[in-house]
Amino acid sequence: MNDMILVTGATGTFGRPLVELLTARGAKVRAVTRSAAGVRLPAGAEAVEGDPTRPETLAGHLDGVTAVFLHPRAIGDGAPGLLARAAERGARRVVALSAMNVDEPLDEQPSRFRGDRNKEAEAAAVHSGLEWTSLRAASFAGNALQSWAPQIRAGDVVRYVHAGFQEVPIDERDLVEIAARTLLGGYAGRRLELTGPESLTHAPAFARQNHPADDRSPAQQPEDHSAAGHASGFRPQG
Repeated sequence: MNDMILVTGATGTFGRPLVELLTARGAKVRAVTRSAAGVRLPAGAEAVEGDPTRPETLAGHLDGVTAVFLHPRAIGDGAPGLLARAAERGARRVVALSAMNVDEPLDEQPSRFRGDRNKEAEAAAVHSGLEWTSLRAASFAGNALQSWAPQIRAGDVVRYVHAGFQEVPIDERDLVEIAARTLLGGYAGRRLELTGPESLTHAPAFARQNHPADDRSPAQQPEDHSAAGHASGFRPQG
């Protein structure tokens, strides 16, 4: 396999498993990081220093690159410049991680407040002149643990907003698999809407996190929703 893939966001919770899967399938990877000191990667991957929001810092790492993965938080507003430079050096393909709500008003996209630039990453890919694929992902299943883990460990009532809000979270491992497949070829020119297998409200989703092997719902939602009219409580059972 002659693929050389440049991965932005390569040392994060999504990028690192992607690097591992790509190398396991025989691709070579240049893993972009702002500091390569102490970064440990699998055989077939090399850490390259640069700031994706400043594409000029990656100019020396683009020779031989056949595909680029855009992580919307890592790349910021630098996607057009990075892809233009990559295309000049012979890159053929780009895959952008985006989100299902990318067409909604920007101020109604919560992940933007954490730095994600889903709309910009997708637009840069589409207009790059390269073969492109956009991965319009549903919310990550792992986000629930980040939100609830401290309260679950405390064994107390888990308080969170909008208990009845319904979504179809996707396991990040499934998304990594799809990202790897598209980077290695396939699904060009498509915006793929990617979800998990089941639509859940927050209450049963909490139950799955608290007792993942139990199909019963071990969580209760109290009747009092007085906290700002939105907060709800889930109490671990057993």
